[in-house]
Amino acid sequence: MSAAPAVVGRRSNRAVLLAVTCLGQFMVLLDNTIVGAALPDMQARLHTDLTGLQWIVDAYVLLVAMLLLSGGVFADRLGRKRVYLAGAVVFTAASVWCSLAPSAEWLIAGRVLQGIGASALSPASLALLAAAYPVPQERIKAIGLWAGFSGLGLVAGPVAGGVLTDAFGWPAIFLVNLPIGVVLLLVGLRHLVESRNPGAPAIDVPGTALSVLFVGTLTYGLIEGGARGWTSLLILGSFAAAVVLLAAFLVVETRSPAPMLPLWLFRQRLFTVSNTAMIVVGFALMGSSFFFSQFFVYVQGSSILRAGLQTLPTSLAMVLVSPFAGRLAARYGFRIVVTVGLILAGGGLLALGTVHADTSYANVWWRLAVVGIGFALTMSPLTGAAIQALSPQEGGLASGVSSTTRQIGAVLGVAVLGAIVRTRQSDGASFETGLNDAFVAAGIITLAAAVLTGLWLARSKPLDRPPVPHRSTDPAEATTTTP
Repeated sequence: MSAAPAVVGRRSNRAVLLAVTCLGQFMVLLDNTIVGAALPDMQARLHTDLTGLQWIVDAYVLLVAMLLLSGGVFADRLGRKRVYLAGAVVFTAASVWCSLAPSAEWLIAGRVLQGIGASALSPASLALLAAAYPVPQERIKAIGLWAGFSGLGLVAGPVAGGVLTDAFGWPAIFLVNLPIGVVLLLVGLRHLVESRNPGAPAIDVPGTALSVLFVGTLTYGLIEGGARGWTSLLILGSFAAAVVLLAAFLVVETRSPAPMLPLWLFRQRLFTVSNTAMIVVGFALMGSSFFFSQFFVYVQGSSILRAGLQTLPTSLAMVLVSPFAGRLAARYGFRIVVTVGLILAGGGLLALGTVHADTSYANVWWRLAVVGIGFALTMSPLTGAAIQALSPQEGGLASGVSSTTRQIGAVLGVAVLGAIVRTRQSDGASFETGLNDAFVAAGIITLAAAVLTGLWLARSKPLDRPPVPHRSTDPAEATTTTP
């Protein structure tokens, strides 16, 4: 007679755990998109320039990209509940810091702390779910709910950012995290059950540190080069230092018994090509969407609220199309679906490169939607292909590397496309002209990736059979990754 209440109790605890982990990931993903709508207000009130806005976005994405893989190892070794709650504390406190920032420099520092918190909270939430649902079918359903609900944060971001910024100013977009964080801590402390994996690999501290320094130094050169001049000693020195740091990272990872990024993975053609394409996806999507709200506000004169709504076609298109991407890849093959997706996205970006101040919104929204459709067709199949290239036991690592490469691409996209706009302005061109050139550059790079991906994969043996449909464990693959 006591078995039934015990089962009910376990189900109740797992339901609470599912709600808490979904809410935590929702908060992290909301922060990815809500900032984009507030960038024009930040620029005006903090008296910063385009370089400052790039750092406000990239400071967060950089830390998430470089610490994401290590965050999962930390959770397994130190305790998933402990790391999850620690991440929630850091993220919430950093959000309050950001809302009180008196300058762009203080805001950037807060964004760094947010990135550290997110890199602990996000992988720990998924690890908690995996431990709580040991039965594969139940785990798939739970992760599906986790990805679907928390992914709403990406869609809600532009609208919430526009409403909050228009009504209260940019600090409100960070304060919205405070009540969510408090709920996570109060409920999590009481209901989450600690779990860990004693057999988890050691934490690769040297590799993690070198990866952060390498990408950070490279990003510094790309962002500051447009402001300081590409031939200045500081910028040239940063690029030289990035090369040295990359070499040191490769040496450390080759010799480490438990590297954060096992380099032997890239001996598999399919794994290498899919992750290279994922870098381009992150580059073009994040780099271009960084400017969406700025285009509507600065070029077309929209209000911040209206601009937030006007950017929605990209994310809505991705929400609608993403659930079918894996099925299409399974039916028609990975190469065809990804190549078509990259062609659509590249074509949409080229079309955005021709919009002007007097272009009607009726002639803009469909371009944004085409970009969203194209990238929706690429992300889930790319991760699925990376997983298929390795053994089933390495699926989690493959998925983690795929998410990391997309985030690295995002960091570089904001830096490079921002540098294009800044350089064109330095040459006397208007902001509108700089934006057009940035969109065109992103489109050309995406179309080049479509051609190269199609050619490389035509000779790849694993494509003799279509990839196994991939149910993404990353909500960013189901929606968009705007800033």
